[in-house]
Amino acid sequence: MVAIPKRERRVWPPITAVYVLLLLVLLSAGGDGPGVVIVPAVIAALALATTVWALIRGRRQRAAYEAQLTAWAGERAAQAERLRIARDLHDLVSHGLGLITVRATTARYVHDDPEAALEDIERIGRETTTELRRMLGVLREKSAAAPLRPADKLSDLPGIVAEAERAGLRVTLDLAELGEVSPGAQLAVCAVVREALNNTARHAGPTGVAVRVRRDGGWIVTTVHDAGPVDGWVAHPGAGHGLEGLRERVTALDAGPVDNGFRVSARIPEAS
Repeated sequence: MVAIPKRERRVWPPITAVYVLLLLVLLSAGGDGPGVVIVPAVIAALALATTVWALIRGRRQRAAYEAQLTAWAGERAAQAERLRIARDLHDLVSHGLGLITVRATTARYVHDDPEAALEDIERIGRETTTELRRMLGVLREKSAAAPLRPADKLSDLPGIVAEAERAGLRVTLDLAELGEVSPGAQLAVCAVVREALNNTARHAGPTGVAVRVRRDGGWIVTTVHDAGPVDGWVAHPGAGHGLEGLRERVTALDAGPVDNGFRVSARIPEAS
């Protein structure tokens, strides 16, 4: 991260010292003769010149600092945008390709109907390709021709669960009455559930998973707890950035082994 620019040393403290020095010279210039008139005039001219220089120097310093500050803010915004794009690409590509891999493995593991497995793989591949094209279209500044996918809502949770079940998971969804929930919080809940189910499918195979979403005051608590890997399942780890991406979205995130399985728990502020 680029460090915030620092201001240069202020002009006025040394200028004040010059003023004091000129005042002392003026006070010490006593006596008669032309010096009585010339010395004050010279000191006044020096004071005026010093003031003009200080004003010009101060304006230049302020303009340079504001330019550096603007560049720093632009760089921070660009880094944040690159991070957002990287996170979205991870969610899109890793999730789609992971589902394809897991669906193929699950079909072989449980001796599923090959035709049904191939249909699911084709569907997931087409959906992932479509979403990737939309994102690339937006990045090419063709947003008018490439509409964004609507943001996930709590009403999309059953569809997310159904997608995980097609990959072989046995999911139970406990969605309590939450009242009014902000769009940002709904999006975060769906992201936590989708990523946690995707990780379970990769690492534990066609196991059982309990998904629970409830309200705790001003927080929406989302918990995804699986029953652990099935016997003989070989994990298919991804890039390892899934939980890291969730922590960038949800600061109050706890993930780790619990009992014989793995649990992801997130506390999402309702005003997200």
